Amino acid sequence: MRRALRWLMALCVVVATSTAAHAADLRPLVQALGSGGYSGTEKALEQLSETGDTAAVPVIEALQAGDLHVRKSDNAVVIARKSGDAFALSDPLSGQALGQATAADVTRIRINNSLRRAISASLGALTLMSPDAGVRRSAADAVFKSRDANALPTLQKAIDKEQDKAVRAAMEQARAAILLTGEAASKMTDADIQSAVDTLAARGDRDALVLLNMVAGSGASDVTKKSAAAAISTVEQKLAFWAALQNLWYGLSLGSVLLLAAIGLAVTFGVMGVINMAHGEMVMIGAYTTFLVQEFFRAHAPGLFDLSILVALPAAFIVSGGVGIIIERSVIRWLYGRPLETLLATWGLSLALQQAVRSIFGPTNREVGAPSWMSGAFELGGLTITYGRLWIVIFAFAVFAALLVALKRTWFGLSIRAVTQNRPMANAMGIRTARVDALTFGLGSGIAGLAGVALSQIDNVSPNLGQGYIIDSFMVVVFGGVGNLWGTLVGALTLGSINKFLEPYAGAVLGKILVLIFIILFIQRRPRGLFALKGRAVEA
Repeated sequence: MRRALRWLMALCVVVATSTAAHAADLRPLVQALGSGGYSGTEKALEQLSETGDTAAVPVIEALQAGDLHVRKSDNAVVIARKSGDAFALSDPLSGQALGQATAADVTRIRINNSLRRAISASLGALTLMSPDAGVRRSAADAVFKSRDANALPTLQKAIDKEQDKAVRAAMEQARAAILLTGEAASKMTDADIQSAVDTLAARGDRDALVLLNMVAGSGASDVTKKSAAAAISTVEQKLAFWAALQNLWYGLSLGSVLLLAAIGLAVTFGVMGVINMAHGEMVMIGAYTTFLVQEFFRAHAPGLFDLSILVALPAAFIVSGGVGIIIERSVIRWLYGRPLETLLATWGLSLALQQAVRSIFGPTNREVGAPSWMSGAFELGGLTITYGRLWIVIFAFAVFAALLVALKRTWFGLSIRAVTQNRPMANAMGIRTARVDALTFGLGSGIAGLAGVALSQIDNVSPNLGQGYIIDSFMVVVFGGVGNLWGTLVGALTLGSINKFLEPYAGAVLGKILVLIFIILFIQRRPRGLFALKGRAVEA
């Protein structure tokens, strides 16, 4: 037992001695950071980076953050962080507390833009040996962008030790970037050049394309330029493929938004024959309901904020649906069979609702936050997908499926279809058509409120929110086929995709104009849209 204790004590002494010696090796370099001005600091920084010692990382991070100071009493380099009216001092290597000092007792080590770039490169090189794979990956990406030749020895050591395939690939790409753009390029064999170019081509992103273009346009050898040119062609084809997929995703995303905005209109306009110009304001009411729900959670249950949008969904449906029923009972019921008067009346209602919201909430945009599970993005190959858009796409299809089930499998849906196809016969069979009209209009308005909840996550919540989608919603319903829900789905996704594929070439405004011209020409050939609803007859 005593022998084991002696061995343990000896081991502790060895470790402590090794750590002290390590700190002693770095101490002169750390001290040099505070002397010689910008050039002296940069030189000491390079020497710290060349050691490959991760113990220097906190020192360089403190320099980057502006916390590295020189203590005037003994010219020692210390970390000084604000603590009330004074500074709390600590040793940059050991982290040992060194008491407090006033602002007059220390001088901050200043950095310029050149030093900032050098600091980023140094941190990238030193964190290549971190035990955290995510940190190593970030470090490799930093070295790739900086292409600092001083990081090459550390990078090679990190590659030799790396077990994670993705991190190793990132490190090899960083090494290829340094070799092809630095002085080492002139000493490389043709095989090494081809290998480095192939490594960059395998990365296949725009950063790699920029580097390959630099190599192809530099004073490199003909072999290097030829290899780079071939790799550029490969990368451009890959980027074009992923760009097409990205546009397809954007089109699906926009189409899902249009589907949410138009599906309620497909009920009120397509099924009831009512041209509801206040449909956009139902969307706006849903968005403001989301805002009010979030304000309640911020004030009374901030820890449950991520659940606020789940509460906002039924609340928006009820509020917008209720407003829709009031509008139908007070205005629309007197105007069935008179589409022009319906259009004018609902247009006046839309202006009144917008002004009411301005009077209550003000004309400025309101902040609606996204829950944590709708924030951020992930990459799928060369495709970037945001969680917010992904959830909106899923939600749009879920609402569509629920509406289909409601119309096909419930008594309410059967009543709607009966009244739509033959109102007098439905009335004779005991269906209360006036009640069905009110509930149908409320259903369409409630779905518009759900669209407002989704749009509040990707657009500004303001009194004009709904105006940006009302024309597009009408185009979707008319193009797909008035009253046909499947036509609304196909129309929304088609118009969304066409819009996104036209934007890179024609711009957003001209793209919308071209889509509008396409709809006009299409309706001339097929006045009832893609999927015409058979047997539709809405009578006054």
